[in-house]
Amino acid sequence: MTLALAVVAPLILLVLGYTLYAAAHPTMHAFGRHFLTTSVWDPVHDHYGVLFAIFGTVVSSLLALLLAVPISLGTAIFLAELAPRWLSDPLSFLVEMLAAVPSIIYGLWGIFVLVPLLRLFEEWVQRFSGDLPLFSGPPMGIGLLAAGVILAIMILPYITSVSREVIKTVPMAQREAAYALGATRWEVIRGPILRYVRSGILGAIILGLGRALGETMAVTMVIGNVPTMPDSLKHFSLFSPGYTMPSLLANDYSEATGKLEVSSLVEVALVLVIITIIVNAIARMLIWSVSKNDRQGAQ
Repeated sequence: MTLALAVVAPLILLVLGYTLYAAAHPTMHAFGRHFLTTSVWDPVHDHYGVLFAIFGTVVSSLLALLLAVPISLGTAIFLAELAPRWLSDPLSFLVEMLAAVPSIIYGLWGIFVLVPLLRLFEEWVQRFSGDLPLFSGPPMGIGLLAAGVILAIMILPYITSVSREVIKTVPMAQREAAYALGATRWEVIRGPILRYVRSGILGAIILGLGRALGETMAVTMVIGNVPTMPDSLKHFSLFSPGYTMPSLLANDYSEATGKLEVSSLVEVALVLVIITIIVNAIARMLIWSVSKNDRQGAQ
């Protein structure tokens, strides 16, 4: 009976994958690999390419990691190694509470608070950066930068919590041995501790990446939702609006009427599911490697 219950979850995943594949088959047959390599989304002429959404998803997610990882790792190290118990427990609870906030709330906060602040920031950056393409375009506040900042806030509790837990798995004997050799507290943290859990921290970062790839509502509200991408990296700007795969689904699926348009949106969902599964599988494997090292050290 327990075996049957355990099979339910992977069975649901297989059924979901098959359903998406069957619904996306007309688009696969019509466009093939060009669906992933072109950036034309034209429901009028039934021609679809999703490269612009893949580009926006990758850029916003990597920007979120660039902003969130230093803050998350610093917070995790402080909570696990430096903070006193009376401060560590309530601060850990508050950090984890960020994960409980609905994404629509982050989206509303982004519209009314973050976007006006980013508009001022973009004006200031353009005043001092000159004609750099990376900071070109009208300072509207909405765009890839706003999406990256929102995602960074949303993935911060995930990376922090997992990193804190893997840091706590470091055997006390390793800390004591380093202190016995005359190491300072910072040398112990950056040496025996961070080297021991580096694969687990990498797994936490990839888990955060998986969360960023699939986020929908908050990003949809601040990214601008324009189906374009730069012709080359020389023309890329962080201030330009864009699209992500989840925001494309959220915006277009309710209005899709043609069979090929619906099939194209389903294929977008299928690609997103595949990417998310791969990213989370890599993260789990890295975290399991830390657990394996911990068991071997205990033995």
